[in-house]
Amino acid sequence: MEFQPLNFELDNFGDIIAKDGRYNARAYTLLCDTIGVLSEKHKGGHFNSFDLMEEFKENTLDHFGPMAFTVLREWGVNNTRDIGNMMFNLVDSGRISKDDDNTIEDFETGYDFTEAFLSPYET
Repeated sequence: MEFQPLNFELDNFGDIIAKDGRYNARAYTLLCDTIGVLSEKHKGGHFNSFDLMEEFKENTLDHFGPMAFTVLREWGVNNTRDIGNMMFNLVDSGRISKDDDNTIEDFETGYDFTEAFLSPYET
């Protein structure tokens, strides 16, 4: 997957949400922020779905801490497949590009959201 710098902070993702209203615009902003961070780490090069899912988890926990799970649920993001759906919505909208070998199935074998976003805060 490749990130092409755009100003996503000003993007309301209205065209995407009109076609697929499952996810809140703020979820796309968080994902785009994650893609930007990952792109910098890879010096603008390609990265795989595993890298994206892991960076999304870290970025979400950094931003929202113990509220991460709740925030993601409110935004319609309930599992790693949802991250993949949003990624492919961004691809379909022309905001980012992907390699031919990237598939939505790559996002089906990610992590459990309860474990990823709640377990770090259980005492």
